Amino acid sequence: MRYFVTGEQQRKSLLNAVVLMFLGYIFLLWISNGMMYFHHMDLMPNSVITYYLGSEENFTPPRSYQGMLEVSHFHLFSMGMLIMTLTHLMLMTDFSVRLKICLNGLIYISALADEAGGWLVRFVNPVFAYFKIGAFILLEFSLAALLVVVMLSLIRARTQMKQNSSQ
Repeated sequence: MRYFVTGEQQRKSLLNAVVLMFLGYIFLLWISNGMMYFHHMDLMPNSVITYYLGSEENFTPPRSYQGMLEVSHFHLFSMGMLIMTLTHLMLMTDFSVRLKICLNGLIYISALADEAGGWLVRFVNPVFAYFKIGAFILLEFSLAALLVVVMLSLIRARTQMKQNSSQ
């Protein structure tokens, strides 16, 4: 990440393009995350409860402990790596420290809350379906905000680089 600290994003158009392509890839991940959620549930608590607790009338079983553990195991690692990468990129931008602190805290809290939400619905109380929905929405918005902040910073750097080269 020396790239941001030393201001190389101002001079290295190829590296800047690679980071922008990475962010495009993460944008597709963001889209597919929403699509996967809405494939199984919607923003109504009953759909979340049915997904985690099953439904006799639809002949769907409740989510198993082992199945949820396997999903959590993968999600905790992959989301941790994704968030660490995006927040690291965001920390190197020229946006305000207040914005960086807020986004950094928000993304980690929302990712953990989203993962915990399903467990809470399944093994504690179905009323946590509201928590799960809120955590999902917060996660999606905070991921989008991180993507926008880093993209804007890189686009601004590319614009400055073009202006400096034309002078």
